[in-house]
Amino acid sequence: WFDDALLHEDPSQCCNPEFWQQNGKVLGSATGRGTTWFVQLQQTQGALRHYRRGGLFGKLVADSYGFTGWEKTRSYQEFMLLNHLRDAGVNVPRPIAARVQKHGLLYKADLLSEKVPNARDLVSILQESPISDELYCKIGREIRKMHDAQVNHTDLNIHNILIDDQEKVWIIDFDKCYVQSGHSWKQGNLKRLKRSFEKEIVQSNIIIELGSVDILCNTALQ
Repeated sequence: WFDDALLHEDPSQCCNPEFWQQNGKVLGSATGRGTTWFVQLQQTQGALRHYRRGGLFGKLVADSYGFTGWEKTRSYQEFMLLNHLRDAGVNVPRPIAARVQKHGLLYKADLLSEKVPNARDLVSILQESPISDELYCKIGREIRKMHDAQVNHTDLNIHNILIDDQEKVWIIDFDKCYVQSGHSWKQGNLKRLKRSFEKEIVQSNIIIELGSVDILCNTALQ
């Protein structure tokens, strides 16, 4: 699956890091559960991610998943969810291409999405200085837009919130997230986010006032 308005390179090669390396189009990388490659496309910059498991099970089968249908694969679901969120006006990366490679009963998956230009995650920003309550409100409003689109972000933490150089708020990493009806789960998203703020005070020495985080959460619930 790919967006031909954004992808002018070979669709069969665009999810291979080697393709970008051989063409001198790798801009950099970031490591988390796996490596995300930042690449230069003809029209934009992209972030290429190979799906990997975490935890103990991930050490046994690092990047293979049980195949139960093309539309149930991780990359297809995230590709479609990003399009759903963009249609709802939420600031998320544009999906460019999703790949699934089926091997018997298993599959491997990759996603190429647009790199958010001139943006940093909230952790790196808060390590340098606090942010204004106005910006906390903007983050809350963006989460509210996501919730209005009925998307449950199952890993909402401050590493997955980006701020660009225009102070525009972006939300990223929608692997294993999904559309869910109702409202009761939305409070759980915000509790998870608040815990991540508290965790990063210790782990990353971020500079925050918890009252400001409450402003964010209250804005998201309005």
